[in-house]
Amino acid sequence: MSKKNLEPQKHRILILGASGYIGNAIYKELGTYFRTYATYRTPKREFEANHQFFHYNVEQDDVYEILEACKPSIIVSALRGDFNAQVIAHQHVAEYVLATGCKIIFLSSANVFDAYSKFPSYELDKTLSHSVYGHFKIKIENLLLRLPKKQVTIVRLPMVFGAGCPRIQEMKQAILENEAVEVFPNLIMNVILDKKVTQQIHYIINRNKYGVFHLGSTDLVHHDEFISNVLALITEKTVVLKNVFTTNDDRYLAVLPKFNKLPKHLQITSEKVLEELSN
Repeated sequence: MSKKNLEPQKHRILILGASGYIGNAIYKELGTYFRTYATYRTPKREFEANHQFFHYNVEQDDVYEILEACKPSIIVSALRGDFNAQVIAHQHVAEYVLATGCKIIFLSSANVFDAYSKFPSYELDKTLSHSVYGHFKIKIENLLLRLPKKQVTIVRLPMVFGAGCPRIQEMKQAILENEAVEVFPNLIMNVILDKKVTQQIHYIINRNKYGVFHLGSTDLVHHDEFISNVLALITEKTVVLKNVFTTNDDRYLAVLPKFNKLPKHLQITSEKVLEELSN
């Protein structure tokens, strides 16, 4: 085996928030290839029995202890929880990144652009949000973007779908309880598949990429149309849709790549996301 093939094995990866949906998917993707550690918040036997997993509550615990124990060369942050506690945790992570020279991959959101509604957003567009969630993501992005640029990767995600994703679970619950499913007819967005996100992050790590990445489908879809298609895949029942109009005009909440494009085999269309969900 060549030295080049051995190279990635040297990485020690710490995934913050691996008991969450996306964090766990990333752990499953990377765990086979790298020395991978992870944190969990919700106690589960599978986490407690795994010696690579550390219990971590962002509101109560200091992330520094886990960083010291794992000594990661790459930190992947998929944390959830109280926004203020997360900001403090990321301040500590930023100090660690600066002190040790390790890298951080931060999972952000299309919501950092939710104040712009006329166009899709690209990597170098200025962030601006009207939502508390978008504001919070911008705060952490700005904190991390002050670090040396080769040590920071910001990954902005649109709506993430997958067989067991929380959005589909919520839809199934609504169907079970004969409740309406909310759709936004004027919202134009892009989507991504959980499995594709994990492959894309794996590629970013393997190729030592840094900067801002927009990991959404290459095409745009209307929210109501896409959700209707998902519902058709998961039930034969007629589901009542509750149309929510936040504006009279079409508004965009989509993250498209212009500068940091990934190879063709790592790109995906919304049609392909639906195809994967039907399997």
